[in-house]
Amino acid sequence: MVGAPLIRSAKGGRIAVFMSGQMDHRRLGSRHFRAGVGLAALSISLTLGCASAWAQQSPASTAPVVDKTVEAEELEAGKLAVPSPPAGANLPDVPTIVPDGEFNAAVPKLDATDDPELDKPLESIDAFERRLAAEQTSPQVDKGSAEIPQSAPVTNAALADGDKAEQIGDAPVRDVELTKPLPALDQFEVAPVQFAEDAPSDRENVEVRYRLDLQGLDVADSETNTDMKAEFNALSALKKGGGKAANTAMINSRLTEDSKLLETVLASEGWYSPVVRSRLDLSRDDKDQTLGAVISVTPGKRYTFSDIVIKADPTVPPTLIRDNLALQPGEPIVAERVQGAEAKVAVALPENGYAFASVGERDILLDQDVGNGVYTLPVTVGPRGRFGGITTDGDLAFDADHIQVLTRFKRGQLYDSRKVDDLRKALVSTSLFSTVSVEAVRTNEAVGDGTEYVTLHVKQDAGPPRTISGSVGYAAGEGITAQGTWTHRNIFPPEGALIVNATAGTREQGAGVTFRRSNAGKRDRTFEIVAEAFHNDYDAYSAYTSRIAARVSRDSTPIWQKRWTYAYGVEALATAETDYDPATNGRKRNMYYVAGVNGQIGLDTSDDLLNPTKGYRVTALLQPEATVRNGFDPYFRARLEGSTYFSVTDSLVLAGRLRFGTIQGASLYDIAPSRRLYAGGGGSVRGYSYQGLGEQAPDGNPVGGRSLNEGSFEARYRFGNYGVVAFIDAGQSYKESLPQLSNLRYGVGLGGRFYTNFGPVRLDVATPVGRKPGESLINIYVSIGQSF
Repeated sequence: MVGAPLIRSAKGGRIAVFMSGQMDHRRLGSRHFRAGVGLAALSISLTLGCASAWAQQSPASTAPVVDKTVEAEELEAGKLAVPSPPAGANLPDVPTIVPDGEFNAAVPKLDATDDPELDKPLESIDAFERRLAAEQTSPQVDKGSAEIPQSAPVTNAALADGDKAEQIGDAPVRDVELTKPLPALDQFEVAPVQFAEDAPSDRENVEVRYRLDLQGLDVADSETNTDMKAEFNALSALKKGGGKAANTAMINSRLTEDSKLLETVLASEGWYSPVVRSRLDLSRDDKDQTLGAVISVTPGKRYTFSDIVIKADPTVPPTLIRDNLALQPGEPIVAERVQGAEAKVAVALPENGYAFASVGERDILLDQDVGNGVYTLPVTVGPRGRFGGITTDGDLAFDADHIQVLTRFKRGQLYDSRKVDDLRKALVSTSLFSTVSVEAVRTNEAVGDGTEYVTLHVKQDAGPPRTISGSVGYAAGEGITAQGTWTHRNIFPPEGALIVNATAGTREQGAGVTFRRSNAGKRDRTFEIVAEAFHNDYDAYSAYTSRIAARVSRDSTPIWQKRWTYAYGVEALATAETDYDPATNGRKRNMYYVAGVNGQIGLDTSDDLLNPTKGYRVTALLQPEATVRNGFDPYFRARLEGSTYFSVTDSLVLAGRLRFGTIQGASLYDIAPSRRLYAGGGGSVRGYSYQGLGEQAPDGNPVGGRSLNEGSFEARYRFGNYGVVAFIDAGQSYKESLPQLSNLRYGVGLGGRFYTNFGPVRLDVATPVGRKPGESLINIYVSIGQSF
């Protein structure tokens, strides 16, 4: 131990000395030290017999530092706190070096009769200055040497400025040059200052090369599941330097830094007593003239847990904490495992009713003799709680009653933080908040079974309710389509949105209004009413349509993807559409009135709504409806679709899709052209125009069908934010009411993907296989999201 003594008292015959210093944490106590504690401080109090003890120290001793002089009376009066040894301490006998009496007798006494000068009166300052000036002007002769003459007589320096009386005299002037008069300005010569130019440095481009040689880590590295050498290399200052430095001092600095890093890496895996040595091998390699930066380590013992101690109040069940603390006696003390085990406890307690539990700071007492440690974890459990009420404040988007609609728990159920997180996620998915938080608040209201109610407080900060959005797309057969939407998401609280949209394109134009209430009386249930009018001008038909519909659904969103979805509703439309007329062998516009109901159910196990990489999806749709034109023609439409996704690697995904559709109960020409089934296009069989496959009229345009079958296969490869896709599609529509699985048409192509935070932007280029007259060689499709 190295320390500096601080003298606290130097009068009164006794000296109190305090030694302060530091010692290695492995020596603290007897053979125990605390893991994770670097250094410990120690203070020692000594009392010496006399003040002359310091004078007897050898010259090599540390010189005392006088900090403060304290009167002996202050010590006696208790004004200075002097540390005292603890009661019962076994202190060694300290023999008296010099007794007080002997010390006082040895100090000579001073008396005025011993020196007449002591009783003389002090001379005045003026007399002192005059005497000092006279001594300065008189010749001075040093004893044992010749007389030292002055350059010239100097007058009284103290009165040189002409003052007759001086409180403090001027400094004596001994340099004759300082008393000379200044020369005239015209005789004063100024020599220009010459600045020496910096000589070119030969060391500007000096570069010292080195190589890192890490020794002794392989044995320890083989005992862990972590690649410690890789971790060291990732953080190493020597590695980051790239084997180059400006000088050897820089290499030595990096060696010191990396030595400490290696100790940290070893400690994280349980080696708390490594011996790390570093050196710079100055013998250069003859081949590449590099120095060797050598770090050698002897890991020593790998410390293990000798005991696991949990300090906590009882829980329900009693082993809740221990079951979730995945640490066992005998296993190595690995930092990552310790932190992970503690995090699991911190998560498990709120999931099992303990809303206010907290995990304290761990303590690991290591024994260096046997190489193990006792792990102690304090846990504040707090009361076990049950869900109570909900309160809210802030800039409100809706009230506490609607928040209760979003919950998946009831009052009195055991508190579970996962359900609180679910509520928070549901609030975020409404898109009505800039910020929103949910916090558990203790009520101290007892339930009666040893638990108490916990109130959830929701802090709201409503965001802007209005948004304007737009999109642009292109597909062969559909042309360019642009759509704009204005939305007020909370015009009819709670969550009552008004949506106005308009579409403008080369083949489609229209406008519509939608009222939508999300979480309508129940979590995840949406009710909407749509009124719209649009015009479509496709190869298969041209239609002017008015439509009104109502729908109740449970749908997935990018924020909240659901495993099961459903929808049901009603719709009615009036449409004037062109259709092929066999009697005239031309196109004729007919008026159709259609009404129907619909129901849909879906199962989705995929991992992403817009960019799935694994799982599958299945959707079934039924639409009983009727057409009124020349009579009442009821029928029903049905569609079954499934897709699957498989990740070959992190970058390569294989995807497949099948779709089947049918219309039963009516002949083809009794069904409005827009309600028939078509194949071809970006969401169907790429390589062909929109609705381009199926039964063809004599004029060369499609007339649609009563059944269809489609299939697609894609290989999706992603690199960073970009991707490429190779695909093949197949499909056909038929005039028969059941899919025929015959006369399939194929399309192949390549696609590009640009991945964004709202899904991939898709560009596909495809060509038909066995192209027929009138079919395009190349078809292009641009959209958002994968094709399926």
